[in-house]
Amino acid sequence: MTGKPIETPVLLFIALLLSITGFAQTISGTIRDSTGKGIPYASINLKNSVDNRIIGYAVTDAIGTYTLHIPLGASLVGLVVEATSIGYKTQSRPVADLHLAYDFTMTVSANQLRSVEIKNSRPVLRIHGDTLGYKVSEFAGAQDRVIGDVLKKLPGITVGTDGTVFYNNKPISNLYINGDNLLDDRYNIATSTIPQGVVDQVQVIQGDQPIKVLQNKVMSEDVALNLAIKKGARMQVIGQESVGAGLPGKYDADGNAMLFKDNFKGINYLKLNNTGYDLQQELVAHNLTNYQQLIDNAMPAALLSLGTANNPALSRDRYLFNQSGLLNINDLVKMHNSLQLRMNAWYFHDNQRQDYSQQSSIFLPGDTVRYTETQHTRFQPNNLHMQFTLNNNTNKYYLDDAFVLDNNRLAYHSSLTTGDAAVNQVFHDNQLSFSNEFNLIRSLRSHDVIQTYSYISRSAEPEKRTIGPDYQPAIFNAGSQYDQLIQTVNVPTWYTTNYVSLKIPSGVVTQSYKAGLSAQSQTLLSNLNVAQVNDKLTPQSDSAVNHLNWTRTKLYAAADYDLPGTIFQANLSLPVSLQQIDYSEHRYALDKQSTRLYFNPAIRVKYRVSTENYLSLSYYYRNETGTIEDIYPGTILKNYLTLYANSSDLVEKQAQHASAGFSYRRSLRLLFASLNISYDHLAANKIASIIVADNLQQQVMLPFPNATSSWTVSGTVSKYSFVLKTTFSAGLQWQSAQSVQFQNEQLLPFNTTTETGSLGTDTKVGDHVILDYKVTLIRTASHSAVDASASHLDQLQQRASLEYNPLTDLQFKLSGEHYLTRQQGNHDLACFFADASAKLRVGKWKTFFELSAVNFGNVTTYRASSLSANTFTASSYALPGRIILLKMMWNL
Repeated sequence: MTGKPIETPVLLFIALLLSITGFAQTISGTIRDSTGKGIPYASINLKNSVDNRIIGYAVTDAIGTYTLHIPLGASLVGLVVEATSIGYKTQSRPVADLHLAYDFTMTVSANQLRSVEIKNSRPVLRIHGDTLGYKVSEFAGAQDRVIGDVLKKLPGITVGTDGTVFYNNKPISNLYINGDNLLDDRYNIATSTIPQGVVDQVQVIQGDQPIKVLQNKVMSEDVALNLAIKKGARMQVIGQESVGAGLPGKYDADGNAMLFKDNFKGINYLKLNNTGYDLQQELVAHNLTNYQQLIDNAMPAALLSLGTANNPALSRDRYLFNQSGLLNINDLVKMHNSLQLRMNAWYFHDNQRQDYSQQSSIFLPGDTVRYTETQHTRFQPNNLHMQFTLNNNTNKYYLDDAFVLDNNRLAYHSSLTTGDAAVNQVFHDNQLSFSNEFNLIRSLRSHDVIQTYSYISRSAEPEKRTIGPDYQPAIFNAGSQYDQLIQTVNVPTWYTTNYVSLKIPSGVVTQSYKAGLSAQSQTLLSNLNVAQVNDKLTPQSDSAVNHLNWTRTKLYAAADYDLPGTIFQANLSLPVSLQQIDYSEHRYALDKQSTRLYFNPAIRVKYRVSTENYLSLSYYYRNETGTIEDIYPGTILKNYLTLYANSSDLVEKQAQHASAGFSYRRSLRLLFASLNISYDHLAANKIASIIVADNLQQQVMLPFPNATSSWTVSGTVSKYSFVLKTTFSAGLQWQSAQSVQFQNEQLLPFNTTTETGSLGTDTKVGDHVILDYKVTLIRTASHSAVDASASHLDQLQQRASLEYNPLTDLQFKLSGEHYLTRQQGNHDLACFFADASAKLRVGKWKTFFELSAVNFGNVTTYRASSLSANTFTASSYALPGRIILLKMMWNL
C-alpha cells in the first residue's frame, strides 16, 4: 500500500473545511477571445519553469473563469500559468503576485482555422457498441449548476420527481463516476452535487454487467450511466460552495469538496437550510425494492403512524417547513491489484412541521361515511447510516463484502382534531439494524464460474404512540375518562441466506445451478394500554396484546440458462424451494405450521431487430407467502382511525406478470422512443374485511379468496430538433386495475382507470434565451359494479421557465407552476406558483450573487383532491409562502 491513497481522504477533509471557511491559496482569472467573450472549458496549467513540470490544473467554467489551486508546500518561485484551448494559440504568464487576476485574451491559431470553420453545429453524440455518450457542454445552459440540471435536458433521458433517472423509459440500475461505483444506487448524491462543468460526457451503458468475471456469460438488461470526468478535473479538489440568507428568517448553506482521481474518488459535503429543500431526497436508494426481493428479505415496515393524510401532489419544496442539516461522506480508495475500499456515511437531522385538514368520503351502497381531521404535526428525524465496502473486481474473480449499519430515531408530535375530539399524539420510532453481505465469484481453470454468497442481518424497531386525553372513551375505556392511550409495537428480526452456485459457460448457453438455505426468526410484540387519570396503567382489553413467534426456513435450488448473444438474448430461470413456517401465540392458543413446495419459473427474452432497436419479452410466476404482520391475532391501533387484527391463517399469494416492450433509437438523429405493455395478476387466499363506522374503522383479515389485476400500456418519445435547438418529449400511459374490497359486510368490486399524458419542450433561442415547458394531464375514473356508481377526477399540471442571459456575468430566470383539479360536482381547485431570480458575477471576487424570490405571489394554502376506489379525499395544506433569499456562490 502506498501512502498517497491514505493521505487523500485527509486532504479531502481539510479541503472541505477550507471551502467552508473560505481560506485557500489560489490563482484565478478569465479566459476570453478577441471579442471579449469568455472561452469555456479551456485548460489552465500551473507549471514549474525550472523543469516544465505541471503541478496544478484547472478548467474554465461556462463563462471562461477559472480558479487554480497551488499545491500545499509548493514554492512560489518560477511558477508559470499556461492557458490552452482547441483552436487558439497557447499563452502563458509568470506568476508574480497571487493577488492579481491572471487573465488571457486568446487569439485564433492559424493552423487550426479549418477545424474551427467546419465544426458541426449539431450536439456531439458518441456511439461505441452499446454505449452512447452525450457531450455535456453541447446541452448545458448558462444557469445549469450541477450535472442533474443537464440530465433533464438530454434527449432520451428523463428524471422523476424523486430523482430517478430513466433512459428510454427504463430506470437506470446505477450511476458510475469514471467507471467506479462510488454511491451504489443512491446516485442523487452525485446528480445534485457534481458541477456540470467538470463532466465531459454522460455515457449510457446498455446491457450493463459490472461484474467482469460474468461479462458475456449471462444476460443483462440493466441500463447504467457513467459520468466521464474531464482530465483536468481529475487532478484537483473541486467544489461549489454557497451561503445564503433571507426572509422570513431563512438560511441556506452548502460546503462541499470532491475529488475524482484514478486512485481516489470522494464526494463530501455539509448542507444546511430551512428553505423547504428536503436534503433527505439526496439519500434515496432507487433500487431498494429490487434488492430486497433479490435477497428475499423485506424489512418489517413501521406498523404505527399519526394519521391518514398523504403528502400533497406538489414539488416538496413548495410545502415543506424544515430546518435540515446533512453531513455526507462518500470516499473510495483504490489499493494495489484492483482492491477498493469504500465508505458511505451520513448523518441527517431535521425539524419539520405540517398543518393540514382533510375530509374523506367513503361511498358505500346506500350510505356515505365521512371523516374530518385537522392536524398540526412536527417531525424530527435523526438518521445515521454507515456502510463499509471491500471490493475486488477482475476478469478472474470478484469479491465484495459490505457491512451496513442504520440507526434512525424519529419523533412525531401532533395536535389532532377529529369530529368532537381534540387530542395530542406523540409517536417515537427507533430503528436499529445492521447487515453484512459477502459475495465471492471465481473463474476456474475450466472456465466454469463458482460463487459463494452469504448475507446476515439483524433489525429492531420499537414504536410507541400515545393519544390523549379521552380519545373515544366509549370504545377504549368503557366510557370513563382517561389520560392517554398507549400503543407499542416491536418486531425484532434475524435473517440469513447462504448459497453456492456453479456457472458452466459454453459457446452458446451458460448453465447455472444454485443451492442454498435461508432462515428468518421474528417476534411481534405489541400492547395497547390505557393510562388512567390516577396514573394507573391498564390493558385496553384482553385481545389487545401480541407476543407472536415466527420462524421461516427455506431450502432452495435453481437452474438458470442464459443465451448472452448479440442478436438474441434469453434467460430461463427454474427455481424451486421447500419452505417451512412455524408460528405460535400461546395467549390465543395459536400454534401452526405450514410446509410448502414452490416452483417460480421466469423467462426473459431480448431480440435485437436492428443495430439500435430491440424487442423485449418477460414472464414470471411467483408464489408469495405473507409475513408476521399478516397473522397477528391481537388488535393493534395502527393510527387513530384504524383498529387492525388478523385471522390465524397464513396469507398465500400467486403473482403473475407478463410484459412486452419495444425500444427504438436513432442516435445520430437524437430520436428515442419506447412502447411497453404489461399485465399483472395477484390471487390471494385472504381478504381484508373493513367495518366503516362514523368514528373508527376496524379491519380484520378473513379467509376468503381475493384477486386483483391490472393492464398497463405506456409509450414515450424524445427528439432533439437541430433546426430549432429544441428537445421535444411526450409520454402516454393507460392503466386499468380491477380490485375487490369487503366493506361493512358487502363485497364491492371496483375498476379504476388512470390515463396520463405529458408533453415537454426545452428550447435554446439564440445565445441568450432558454425556454422550458412541460404539461401533464391525469384522468382518474373509478366504477363500482354493485351500484353502477362512478367517480371522475381530472388533474392538470403545468411547469414553465424562461432563462435570459444578456451577459456572461448577468443572468435572469422566471418560472411558474400551475395546478388544476376538477371533480364532478365540486368547484375547480387551482393554484399557481411563480419564482424569479437574478444572478450577478463579480469578476474581481470570482463570485456569483443570486437574489431569488420563491413563490413571490405568496400562496399560503394548497387544496387538492384524490380518488381511490370508493374513497374521495379533499385536503387543505398550509404552505410556507414567499421566500426571499440572497446567496453568494463560488467555486473551490
